[in-house]
Amino acid sequence: MEEIKIPAHIAFIMDGNGRWAKNKHLPRSVGHREGVTSMRRVVEACYAKGVKVVSFYAFSTENWSRPKEEIETLFGMLEKFAKSEIPKYAKRNFIIRVMGDLSALPQNVSKALQDNMKLCEGNDGMIVNLGINYGGRDEIVFAVNQLLQKGLEVTKENIGKNLYTSDLPDPDLMVRSSGEVRLSNFMLWQLSYSEMIFLETLWPDFDEKTVDEIINQYNKRDRRFGRV
Repeated sequence: MEEIKIPAHIAFIMDGNGRWAKNKHLPRSVGHREGVTSMRRVVEACYAKGVKVVSFYAFSTENWSRPKEEIETLFGMLEKFAKSEIPKYAKRNFIIRVMGDLSALPQNVSKALQDNMKLCEGNDGMIVNLGINYGGRDEIVFAVNQLLQKGLEVTKENIGKNLYTSDLPDPDLMVRSSGEVRLSNFMLWQLSYSEMIFLETLWPDFDEKTVDEIINQYNKRDRRFGRV
């Protein structure tokens, strides 16, 4: 029997919370809450499969253009996640980290995230990497500015070493839910040679079976990294 290849790093663009809620005649806030539950299911399923790193696009730099009420709802959920979910992950030896600029977030949200991520210090288990106030272009600009401040030459290698994810492997696989077929400014540098899967399934409906499906699809791919 052929051995199943497990991606070391899977990146998820979580899309479709609003449409899920609309289809069920529910407020968008309910869709976002269900999206958090779905993320928990996906983390658990990936952990069970032996995935080492999972990245999630939680709040993009473009999300600031959404209605104020929706943004406040998302921030409230982030604060709740930090206070109630991160400690649970920390106890299981997971590492929770953030890529993005937390300085622009409300102070209570930023503090809750940073304080609770400290609970993961010393852990060496699966990494759950959250993109919060994150944009791929902004990250590249951040890395280049780091090089200029350090007086280093702008090379591919040096840019890679100064990204938010400098100590993580690039994603083997990127998965986007809800049928949208675009990257939406997500991990533009890191996804250069990643396999990509776009599913019609809305994010709140993602579960263990969905993770099985994407790993099966991944195993049908022939990764060439630009080679013939």
